[in-house]
Amino acid sequence: MTEATIVIPCYNEVERLPVGTFKEFLTSSANVHLLFVDDGSTDGTEALIRELIDWRPDGCSLHVLPRNMGKAEAVRRGCLEAFKADCEFTGFWDADLATPLDVIPQLCQVLRDNPALVMVFGSRVRLLGREIERSAVRHYTGRVFATAVSLMLGIPVYDTQCGAKLFRRSSVVEQLMQEPFNARWVFDVEIIARLMRALGSDAAERARELIYEYPLHEWRDVAGSKLRLRDFVRAAVDVLKIRWRYLR
Repeated sequence: MTEATIVIPCYNEVERLPVGTFKEFLTSSANVHLLFVDDGSTDGTEALIRELIDWRPDGCSLHVLPRNMGKAEAVRRGCLEAFKADCEFTGFWDADLATPLDVIPQLCQVLRDNPALVMVFGSRVRLLGREIERSAVRHYTGRVFATAVSLMLGIPVYDTQCGAKLFRRSSVVEQLMQEPFNARWVFDVEIIARLMRALGSDAAERARELIYEYPLHEWRDVAGSKLRLRDFVRAAVDVLKIRWRYLR
């Protein structure tokens, strides 16, 4: 049985998709299935992914969206497809592999070793002995954003926006993905907020027991990222919407 199905949202990634790295991972990781979601690409991304599937049809698959719907919706629809598979864990990963694929088994191990956990998130903690390569602007803007989110949620979350997340399959997690996200830019925060709303009383305390942040040993900014400084402003607006909808 496949242990984990990982959703990989893609939009116009033909110049950035590291096909060779995906092949290396699939060759050595038979218990992980990669589910690519083509979010209405117009540059040949779909054809490139289909070539990868032809090479290893048992290790990867493709879900095509009819038009560009944004990363949040691509991840959500991919997770709904992943829930149909016979696997213990599911999650999502950035297509540029800023977080290396070999972290997937590490996150799986965290969930195996801690049966009470529901979610494990990669976290970009800049510590000595770790290779977290991030521009100064993104790092410090990210710290301000993460601090604001932590205060809003009432839990000490360090990094909500790292594109490496894994969930234990459960009815609770599946319910979190049933409705489209209201937040386009920070749907990761909305996932946590939805979980806390589902937990009800003592949500903050219980969330600490269900969510684990895994400090990454390696993460790198990848050239060509679509994120811009103005997107942080949009993210701030999304956070306000999340607070109004879920945490009043």
